[in-house]
Amino acid sequence: MAEPVRLLVVCLGNICRSPVAEGVLRARIATSTLAGQVELDSAGTGDWHVGEPPDRRAIASAAEHGIDIAGLRARQLSGADYRHFDWLLCADRANLRDVRARAPGDASARHALLLDWAGVQDEGEIPDPYTGGPAQFEHVFQLLDRAADGVIARLRREYPGRFD
Repeated sequence: MAEPVRLLVVCLGNICRSPVAEGVLRARIATSTLAGQVELDSAGTGDWHVGEPPDRRAIASAAEHGIDIAGLRARQLSGADYRHFDWLLCADRANLRDVRARAPGDASARHALLLDWAGVQDEGEIPDPYTGGPAQFEHVFQLLDRAADGVIARLRREYPGRFD
């Protein structure tokens, strides 16, 4: 069996956007022909929430759509991530700048904005819902749900025959 495609979703603190993205992607990939062939994780560029569960509003938003992210724990992006993952998919331009600035010399991972990479929106950003309420978290969920479709479609295009 071929090595899995490895995707890391990155946001600022790893408690709102990236854990929801991880949860949505895991759920969608598990029920697709990509099941067992994609490794997913999430991380934050900052270290403020390391070891903490996702924000309660992110947990609630995901749960409303049947996705359980309560068991995830925040972690900070590490140097090893640049070698382990194929793609570091960022929530917004600030995260992408940070990811690029921190890349070690031996980095092999490529980096992109998640919404752009998934074909949802050119140069698209996922807004940080942290200071918002349920409507902002729902908006983020909807963007990530669309991104999940795009991720699956892109992986099928880039690896023809592998996920049939």
